[in-house]
Amino acid sequence: MRLLYGTGNPAKLDAMKKRLKELDIEIIGLKDVDCCTLQKEELDIPEQGATPLENARQKAQTYYKRFGIPVFSCDSGLFIYGLPDELQPGLHVWTRNGKTLSDEEMIAYYGGLAKRYGNLTARYQNAICLILNENTVFESMADSLASQPFLITAKPHSIRKEGFPLDSLSLDPKSGRYYYDSQPEELDRMAVESGFLEFFRNVFMET
Repeated sequence: MRLLYGTGNPAKLDAMKKRLKELDIEIIGLKDVDCCTLQKEELDIPEQGATPLENARQKAQTYYKRFGIPVFSCDSGLFIYGLPDELQPGLHVWTRNGKTLSDEEMIAYYGGLAKRYGNLTARYQNAICLILNENTVFESMADSLASQPFLITAKPHSIRKEGFPLDSLSLDPKSGRYYYDSQPEELDRMAVESGFLEFFRNVFMET
């Protein structure tokens, strides 16, 4: 089966390919489909939902209408324990005061919060919407898709991975070590939560 991953983030595409490599599916990205006739603004989908699932559904529906092939999209919300409500990123992980942050601005902003409040315990709430055809849609925001709690620290690791800026600030709560100091195979497992693999396995059992 060939599935389009509706995301403009190459790092997320690569991580999902690695996480699902044991399944008999081919994951392709937007650059692999004939989108050369579309303007950039046509590929930038506004995320206006109130939950990660609503945003994932909106993106998947939009890409399915444009390309007419099986597609899935994901979305996340970030909750940081102990942070005041007005500073909670929620669905707006990448934006502050209406501005979309670059990777380095993300590191500076969240690192600044950790410097102000101390190491912060955080967790991602993730959602996915998969559209195989007009009559076959699977979606989930189950707890199995959520990330394990991790720590955000003030001092970034020297390693940077485009599209995953917060990974440079992330520590394992148990060991206190940077995730980037883990073994490569462990990093691959952490890049995309195991619940996504479970989600697709369940889909294939039903289809």
